[in-house]
Amino acid sequence: MRRIPFSYALAIVFVLALIVWLALGDFQRFQSAAPGAQAEREPSPVRVEVTHLQSAPFIARQVIQGQLEASRETVLRANAAGFVREKPVAQGEAVDQGQTLLVLDNEALPEQLEQARDELAVAQAEYAGAQDLRQRNFISQPDLLRLQSGLSASRAQVAQLERQLSDTRPTAPFAGVLDRVQVELGDLLQPGEEWGRLIDDRTLTGTAWVSQQQINALSVGLPVTARLLNGDSLTGEVSHISSRAEEQTRSFYIEVTLDNPERLRLAGGSAEFTVTLPPRPAHALSTALLNLDASGELAVKHVNARDEVVQTPVTLISATLESAFVAGLPDSLELITLGAGLVEPGQVVTPVRVEPSTADDDRAGPGQAGL
Repeated sequence: MRRIPFSYALAIVFVLALIVWLALGDFQRFQSAAPGAQAEREPSPVRVEVTHLQSAPFIARQVIQGQLEASRETVLRANAAGFVREKPVAQGEAVDQGQTLLVLDNEALPEQLEQARDELAVAQAEYAGAQDLRQRNFISQPDLLRLQSGLSASRAQVAQLERQLSDTRPTAPFAGVLDRVQVELGDLLQPGEEWGRLIDDRTLTGTAWVSQQQINALSVGLPVTARLLNGDSLTGEVSHISSRAEEQTRSFYIEVTLDNPERLRLAGGSAEFTVTLPPRPAHALSTALLNLDASGELAVKHVNARDEVVQTPVTLISATLESAFVAGLPDSLELITLGAGLVEPGQVVTPVRVEPSTADDDRAGPGQAGL
């Protein structure tokens, strides 16, 4: 038997390998060029991790810097001229409404008032007798009118003297503390001259300015806690919110009323007011799960009952470096916690449910917004 030369054998092997390579290449090209010849296969849905999220009441707080003032404060001024004769209340003492605070020299006003009252009694008796005589036509109508005019003049004289006497004994218009007395015995006071100051600090009024972005969250009656510079605190509520912003700063003026039962000397000082806002439904989630929708608004991706991706815009209530509190989501939802960046709204996915971590639960709680 003749042996095939080695060169021929090598050529045959090479040709066979080339045929096989071409055949496989044509088959693969045939596969890629004619997919309809194969049974069509749908790609499997993307797997995403989801966790059940339930809304909970969120209590936000606004922190505002402001000042404290006494609820009522007035400057005491003289209504009559006279020398200071008595100072029945010492500076710094508490007084009741109507209590006499100062006594001026009255220049015999009591005696003048007594005389005027006697003359008024005579005028009243004469007018009463004249009325009886007029009914019997014993006096004329003009005589009766003259007696009536005299009676009116006597009444006016008595009232004027009573007012003058009262002006020499100024009283407290409301209960409070005689905070300051600026006169000494023997000093001469002129009408309109300031001589003291009365303060009612059993309640305090806190004043502050709030930006227009945060004013709508406030309302009259919301509870307030005032933190003082020494660490103490007072409680109260929002009592007034202005209806118009200040033109230069575009901020709104507010007042809070605070109880000060111990009459701490706080009027005129500064304080930090923490306003507790009404609770609202919110969801606590990681800040990493927030994204932007097509319009540039904050949104969150979750899965509906048909395993479709839903992207819902949210409102950021409060946030830290680790967690955020948002509003606008359904009360109960399946939140996408892993894979949200790989899916689009409306896409069907395969949700893999996981339990929320304990650390995320521990982060849930009330927040605050500083002003």
